[in-house]
Amino acid sequence: MDFREILIRKVQEKFPGESLTFSDYKNECVLQIDKKNIVAVCNFLKNDPELLFELCEDITAIDWAKRKNRFTVVYHIYSLKNNFRLRIKTDLDESDCSVDSVTSVWKSANWFERESWDMYGIKFNNHPDLRRIYLPEDFEYHPLRKDFPLMGIPGSLSLPKK
Repeated sequence: MDFREILIRKVQEKFPGESLTFSDYKNECVLQIDKKNIVAVCNFLKNDPELLFELCEDITAIDWAKRKNRFTVVYHIYSLKNNFRLRIKTDLDESDCSVDSVTSVWKSANWFERESWDMYGIKFNNHPDLRRIYLPEDFEYHPLRKDFPLMGIPGSLSLPKK
């Protein structure tokens, strides 16, 4: 049994009856889950002695603009022990554009979640310091959203004087 099969079996056994979908894309395993399970699933993946996904490499988002669930938050995690990369995805509706923070699982998630908040406006519940990372705190827009104008909004951001 290869590691991918072990991973799928263990996750399905630990979370029976939950909405879990495994797929492959470009030889990488993708796990699609409901946002309510994100912390529990991530805790399990990190702490299970057979899996040990101890590294959170990145967290980002996708704005699908016209879909029912407009945003997808994507977590890239890695198991050093098994030399295996897993992508976790969870969908968010624009009306409730929030998901629980995984900073309690991986400290490195702090920066990535702040970046996704700044660029997409996705709120990470229970984040220890959710504030903008690139733009001023009073900037009211999120520039990687599909509805943000390509050339920006004139006058919305004061630029430094020479």
